[in-house]
Amino acid sequence: MSTPILGQALVYPWSAIAPRYLVPIEPKRSGHFFTDVLIIGGGLAGLRAAHEVDPSLHTMILTKDKLEESNSNYAQGGIASVWDPEDRFDNHVQDTLTAGGDLCHPKVVEMVVREAPDRVAELIRWGTKFDEHDGQLALGREGGHSHQRIIHALGDATGKEIMRSMIDHTRQRRNVEICEETFTIDLLTHEGRCCGVVASIRGGKPVLIWAKETILCTGGCGQVFRESTNPRVATGDGHAIAFRAGAAMRDMEFMQFHPTVLYIAGSSRTLITEAVRGEGAHLLDATGKRFMEDFDPRLELAPRDVVSKAIVSQMEKTHTPCVYLTMKHLHASHIRSRFPGIAKVCLGFGLDIATDPIPVRPGAHYMIGGCNVMERAETTLPGLWAAGEVTSSGLHGANRLASNSLLEGLVFGAIAGRHASEAAIQNSETELRVLPIQNAPKGEPFQPIDLADIRNAVRALMWRNVGVQRREDRLTEAAHAIQQYCGYVLAQDLFSVDGWELQNILTVGLQMATAALARTESRGVHFRTDYPNVDNDKWRKHLEIHRDAN
Repeated sequence: MSTPILGQALVYPWSAIAPRYLVPIEPKRSGHFFTDVLIIGGGLAGLRAAHEVDPSLHTMILTKDKLEESNSNYAQGGIASVWDPEDRFDNHVQDTLTAGGDLCHPKVVEMVVREAPDRVAELIRWGTKFDEHDGQLALGREGGHSHQRIIHALGDATGKEIMRSMIDHTRQRRNVEICEETFTIDLLTHEGRCCGVVASIRGGKPVLIWAKETILCTGGCGQVFRESTNPRVATGDGHAIAFRAGAAMRDMEFMQFHPTVLYIAGSSRTLITEAVRGEGAHLLDATGKRFMEDFDPRLELAPRDVVSKAIVSQMEKTHTPCVYLTMKHLHASHIRSRFPGIAKVCLGFGLDIATDPIPVRPGAHYMIGGCNVMERAETTLPGLWAAGEVTSSGLHGANRLASNSLLEGLVFGAIAGRHASEAAIQNSETELRVLPIQNAPKGEPFQPIDLADIRNAVRALMWRNVGVQRREDRLTEAAHAIQQYCGYVLAQDLFSVDGWELQNILTVGLQMATAALARTESRGVHFRTDYPNVDNDKWRKHLEIHRDAN
């Protein structure tokens, strides 16, 4: 399979409605910190990058919240890796390419799949305790996979166990300094190169952190949508700061919606892992019909985009707000022990997962688009590297295969850390110093605005108009409305985490709506009801969005 070509770039006149930096930068009045390698984000990709940096280099990790609060920590299903003797690398590669809607980069897929067993073995050496059966790693199966290759931990809390061991192992590295509760407001750039960040530590006055090399590992942006599996911190900060700094953003139309999110009015949205269907759960509509047989011969084990579309279609057909997962035909004690986390959450609402139908519907889950990175994990902005969900690496194409996300974070985290470290060593004689930053002052503040009200309105708008099903009039409405919000929200110095998050949500939401409007076809997770077919002649290519600095 050939590599997709790069399509046209969407150059957005961002400077007309948004300044380059969210806060005024005054070097003479700011605190300054210096490091060799700066890592933004403390999820799996960021921590794995830190382990690859040469011990002679000072490394700083900035995390928005506590280290434990990341998308990586909340991952349930597991890591996809060829482990069973009956499985082959070629099988995993083909499954990934098939799910990716003809937009994956085969060379990248091959590289990541072949590195998977080594990365898993590495985690085991560092203390991760994966689930076992008869002394061997227990292997599960999820949608889109042809073989059992999902390596999991604590039943349905794989991310929690991996992050526990990774955090413990990272804290032992003497050259690594971890700064928690530090909000990265913007990337600093000078003469077309990234040279650090402006950040707020525990809500304090912005400080400038200068670095020889910077690695972006900030995770996803599910909180741009009203319905999401992502934690509160996933507001697309990395996508927004990279865009403002001038990095090329790619595939921003491709947000993956997880088909099964616990839907109980008034409760937080909890992910019901893909592995539940891998164990044999059935999807039923409100009438009790097992409807997946009407959409795909793989039934509940079809890829996520297929299942999400089927669920939305069935909800519309039955005029109901959800469908149901049932496991009552499976062995009850096995189900409760295999999914202890989900069982506990559901029990809080009076549901026994082994006997009761579980109400579910899709929710924003994983951002496939992001910084365009090459095979060395470098972005188009010199001095900036990136790994994980904040990137578009070519691994996922137009639809991520289940449990390839933690794997991508491990593989590309290692790659980013290795090459950033090498670059910092090569620049060993480069003096870290305060650089003149061009920053136009903010205009006069408008009257106070209700941040929570706008945030809720934008998230609801994105869910309605840029969700699982899309069409031109709704995408146009979304883009126009977000532009209006940007016109008076981005120009203000809001000076709070809530304010900066809102500005980032608007920035990312507008990119998503703009890219989704431009791609006039349906491919992978991007489904246009007005263009329901794949158009390989015109659209087997990527879309890049660039900030118009002029």
